[in-house]
Amino acid sequence: MQKNSIIRPQPKGERLAVLMPGLGAVATTAIAGVEAVKRGLAQPIGSFTQLGHLLDENGGHGPAVRDVLPIVPFEDIVFGGWDPIPDNVYEAALRAKVLDKDLVNELRPQLEAIKPMPAVFSTDWVRRLDGPNVKKGTKKQQAEALIADIRGFLEKNKCARGVMIWTGSTEVYAEVGPAHLTIEAFEAGLEKDDPTIAPSMIYAYAAIKTGCAYLNGAPNLSADIPALRELAEIQGVPTGGKDFKTGQTLMKTTIAPMLHARLLGLQGWFSTNILGNRDGEVLDDAASFKTKEVSKLSVLETILDPEKHPALYSNIKHKVTIHYYPPRGDNKEGWDAIDIVGWLGYPMQIKINFQCRDSILAAPLAIDLALLADLAQRAGEKGPQEWLSFFFKSPVTVPGHETIHDLFQQQSHLQEKLRGYAQRVAEGRTSKVG
Repeated sequence: MQKNSIIRPQPKGERLAVLMPGLGAVATTAIAGVEAVKRGLAQPIGSFTQLGHLLDENGGHGPAVRDVLPIVPFEDIVFGGWDPIPDNVYEAALRAKVLDKDLVNELRPQLEAIKPMPAVFSTDWVRRLDGPNVKKGTKKQQAEALIADIRGFLEKNKCARGVMIWTGSTEVYAEVGPAHLTIEAFEAGLEKDDPTIAPSMIYAYAAIKTGCAYLNGAPNLSADIPALRELAEIQGVPTGGKDFKTGQTLMKTTIAPMLHARLLGLQGWFSTNILGNRDGEVLDDAASFKTKEVSKLSVLETILDPEKHPALYSNIKHKVTIHYYPPRGDNKEGWDAIDIVGWLGYPMQIKINFQCRDSILAAPLAIDLALLADLAQRAGEKGPQEWLSFFFKSPVTVPGHETIHDLFQQQSHLQEKLRGYAQRVAEGRTSKVG
């Protein structure tokens, strides 16, 4: 990327496709939210691209992000997606029971118009869900069908560009294997129906092959394998992930930096969650939960750095559990019991009970990530976008780079990147509407 190159502006009326594998609670809440904001029925609370401001290097309040960066306006977004359950977005939103029924009914025509394309889906990878709206054939044929879906969607809806953001379920735990190491091995694996190639990897492959930025809102490996990193470099496509930072981990990455800054010791951190939505049902399976557990457990050690402070953080007991509890629906509840140590070794405790709404927290992240990834692509970026770590539980980094989990360090990196973009826009005398 040319650091001083002009960022491609966003001409007025030029459309962006936002494609979502998994039209469940998060996706339908995001889509309905954008429609509600467009019609003046609600405010985009929680959205950095819509309400955020740039900060100067000293933390001072600067201009609104939308005023200085060519971010696609909501009016020019076209949504599409895939799901094994054939319900349109209106029906899926009612089933998810996240949003008030009156609001969903107010948006019915716009939501009914969005129908899921047949999904690449396998109960080998998500065991607690199933549905008839799925693609048949070999994995190569499924990948080719996805590529045709994307190209057809862009053409039909007259979209100049596309972004894919995974809003589907957590897949069973997987590690990098031989079929994931090179693009040649991966494509050979598609030919042979290699069982280690997950549906999320096929979606990431199709997105990258068609030049669409790919963001991963779940802890699946997805694009975070050497083969797809290689492909993203070749295709010049930005990628990002993993796992939307919403409830409990958002609290953890806020409080742990405070303990580190004040040099308070930590003996143990017990975290438990109850939730009753589709995500909770999927995570009730031990193999899918392990994928989420690895994502959640990666946070504390990186923030607290026990090598520098062994007396304070060398023997932390960190436990995470998730329980499927249908009566709670999308209203997730996260409990944290934190055992800390203060002056002279005296013990203290912090208790947190975060009664959050899972999809309400995730939906603005999905929209922000789509818009910022599109901005990155117009800026000439490719491969893992570390500056988007602010939005993820388990940020993907360039091999050899340190993963940053501290929310405030992540915010600093996000702001630094966007200030650089704003400077390039100003130098190029571009504006957000072209």
